Amino acid sequence: MNWWKIIAIVLIVIFVCMLLLKGCGNALSKMQSVPEDYIKKVSTGAELEAKYLAMGSHDVSYIEYGALMSFGKYEIYYPSDIVEMKGRLPVVIFVNGTGVKGSKYQALQKHMASWGFITVATEEENAWNGFSAEMSVRMLEMLNELEGKYMDKNNVLFGKVDVDNIGITGHSQGGYGVVNAITDQKHKSSYKASVILSSAPYSANNDFQWEADPALIKTPTMLLSSMGNFDASVASLEGIQKVYDSISNEVPKVLARRTAGDHGEMLYYGDGYVTAWFMYWLKGDAEAGKAFFGENAELPSDENWQDVKISGNE
Repeated sequence: MNWWKIIAIVLIVIFVCMLLLKGCGNALSKMQSVPEDYIKKVSTGAELEAKYLAMGSHDVSYIEYGALMSFGKYEIYYPSDIVEMKGRLPVVIFVNGTGVKGSKYQALQKHMASWGFITVATEEENAWNGFSAEMSVRMLEMLNELEGKYMDKNNVLFGKVDVDNIGITGHSQGGYGVVNAITDQKHKSSYKASVILSSAPYSANNDFQWEADPALIKTPTMLLSSMGNFDASVASLEGIQKVYDSISNEVPKVLARRTAGDHGEMLYYGDGYVTAWFMYWLKGDAEAGKAFFGENAELPSDENWQDVKISGNE
């Protein structure tokens, strides 16, 4: 075999390997961080947790708009019957964790929208400062006031967004984004409830130069973490306890750790109580509030959770 044939074979092998690697890369980039059927896989330990982990009563639709910024696009889920629904709908903003863009947890957004919320996520990879959350709110404000079409798409959100009744949730790095969105961004007063998942957002507690000051929080806030090995370092009981303690006792707040799962799973393992939290604060659902408040609050007795602390118990 002459050298030209050997070189040709090597080049062909290299080319095939590159195609295989590209295919694997594309597959990995599309892999969901939240299983499509997670609501069937996550175990529940109590009645209300199970109720709010199930899908809500609304079918869900999706629309997206481009963003001339690092986060690429606004990914919006909403009840399919939004036009027929009375009044304006509350909003839940999702803030991304490291390496987990909005397009990788679509099932989570669909679930929240099925309960009658408008949800917004982005492709932001540096969400710690809360800026993508702020711009998502501004985008909704514009759509709420813009009749007709926008970017050649029918604007189904015209007049349907309750821009003064917003919830926000963030996982890992997104926990810092939550704190900054509700304390440091222009629309901080629009947020009526927040959830921080597997994150201890404190300015002196990370190696990434992310800054956040939970002592400034005035929004009802729930902190959920797990007992897994990774969470033991990035969202330990000591870490989230420090955040919890820094929030004024005049602000309703909840802390709890899931007995099973670890850092990645906490993006959706607590979704029953996350949904109940937003149902209570954004939609006035009194039954959802029983998960956290009252003499017989459910969360402290739920076998799936421990280290539960609740302040502002009504």
